[in-house]
Amino acid sequence: MKKALVAYFSASGRTAAAAKVLAEAAGADLYEIKPEVPYTKADLNWQDKQSRSSVEMSDKSSRPALADHSADINGYDTVFVGFPIWWYIAPTIINSFLESYNFCGKRIILFATSGGSGFGKAVENLEPSAPGAEIEEGRVLNGTVTAESLKGWLAEI
Repeated sequence: MKKALVAYFSASGRTAAAAKVLAEAAGADLYEIKPEVPYTKADLNWQDKQSRSSVEMSDKSSRPALADHSADINGYDTVFVGFPIWWYIAPTIINSFLESYNFCGKRIILFATSGGSGFGKAVENLEPSAPGAEIEEGRVLNGTVTAESLKGWLAEI
């Protein structure tokens, strides 16, 4: 694998923990995708149809603002993009991130954490946000993730 970046959005810390282990196992740099306005616990209440996350996820054009645009995407061939799975897809802040940079010619490998679902339509929903990139479904990293447990998967890709 050429030079890689692990970029991730984490709402509760689970995806952040998985991203750090993945970056270590892959020998990759790490970048946190942060919203301009951090999510509160109330914002993440998926049972409240008026919560911020529910409203964003019900509007396919929603693009939460990013806290910064400092990822040096140009320096990487492969970018692992991680997120918690919301409503069987990536949170719309991932679209914000992908649309903020030029990923043309890059390989994007998704990874996620989930309370029980798989990637669903994550690839399909993200492809328009990164024209010219190769986006592929990677792994859902739930439970205890160790660098050793990721070695086989990383060797395959």
